[in-house]
Amino acid sequence: MKRIFLFVAVLSGVLSNAQSNVNDLLAAGIEDAERFTNDYLAPVSEGAIYSFSNGWYNSADAKPLGGFEISIIGNISPFKNKDDKKAFVLNTADYENLQFADGSPSRTVSSALGDLEGIMVFVEAEVAPGVNVREDFELPSGLASENINFVPSAFLQASVGLIKGTEIKVRFLPKINTDNVDVGLYGFGIQHDFTKHLPADKVLPVAISAVIGYTHLDGTYDFSDTDIIAGQNQRIDTEINTWVFQAVVSTRLPVINFYGGLGYLTGKSKTDILGTYIVQSGPFQETYTDPFSLSEDASGVTANLGTKLKLGFFRINVDYTIAEFNSLSLGLNFGFR
Repeated sequence: MKRIFLFVAVLSGVLSNAQSNVNDLLAAGIEDAERFTNDYLAPVSEGAIYSFSNGWYNSADAKPLGGFEISIIGNISPFKNKDDKKAFVLNTADYENLQFADGSPSRTVSSALGDLEGIMVFVEAEVAPGVNVREDFELPSGLASENINFVPSAFLQASVGLIKGTEIKVRFLPKINTDNVDVGLYGFGIQHDFTKHLPADKVLPVAISAVIGYTHLDGTYDFSDTDIIAGQNQRIDTEINTWVFQAVVSTRLPVINFYGGLGYLTGKSKTDILGTYIVQSGPFQETYTDPFSLSEDASGVTANLGTKLKLGFFRINVDYTIAEFNSLSLGLNFGFR
C-alpha cells in the first residue's frame, strides 16, 4: 500500500505543477497555453504508460484449473539520466504571445519530469492607443526539482488458472482520494502456456507462454485559483489506456525460477483541462470554459528479465524491463497451484 500512496503523491506533484502551468499560461492566450502544456506533460504521460503496462506475469508456467495467485505489484520507472525527457526547447517563434524575459528567442525549459527553475517569461500587448500591458510569470519546473526521479505505479492483481494452459488475470487499484487527487485503475489480461499442449509437458525444464494485457487508469486533480487566474471547478482529468503483447519463457523449478519476456506496448493518454478560467491580469483578459484537451501516444518494444522465489503459499518476484522508459518491478504474491 505504501507504493500506492507514493504514486498518488507523485501524481499530485505532477498535476499541481500542471495547474500552475495552465493557470499562468492562459494569460498568454489559449493557443500558447495549449502548446506549452502539451510539451510539458508529454514525457510524464509517456512514462506512466510504460510504468502501468508492467507486471503482468512472473512465470510462463500457467496455473492449472483452479490455481490462483493474488499479488501486490509495484513498478518504478526512473528517468534521472533521461535528459531528453526532462526538458524541451521552447522557441518563441512557435508562440503567438509568449516571450522570454531575458530576450532569448529560444531556451531549454523544464518538462513535468525536469528541474529547471527560475525561467521567466512575459506577455505584452497594446490594449489601447499608447497603452501597453505586460504580465510576467515563471515557467513551472517538474518532479526532479522535488528530488523525485521516477514515475511509480502500484496495483493489486489476481490470476486464476483455467483449462488447457489458459490463465486469466485482473488488476485493480481502488479509487483513492488524497490531497485533491482521485486515482483508480483496472485491467484484464490472458496468458496461454503453449507447452501445456506437448506430451512431455511434465518433464520439460521450461515453459513458453503468450500474454496480452490491458490497463486503464483515471486520475483527477482539483485545484484552487492563483492570483492570475480566477474561476470555478478547475480540474485536470487524465485517462491512460495501454495494451501489451508479450512472449514469455521461464524455468520450471520447485523453489527459485527465472523468466524473461519480449513484446510490444502501445498506449495513449488523454488529459482534459476542465472548469472555468477567468484571466484577470495581463493584456488578454478573457474567460475560458474547459479550454483544451491533450493526448499522448506511446509504443515500442519491451524486454524483461526476472526471478521468482516460491516459499509455500508466499512468492516474491522482481524483474527489470528495458524499454523507452526502463522499469523495476516488485511483486508480493500469495496463492496455490
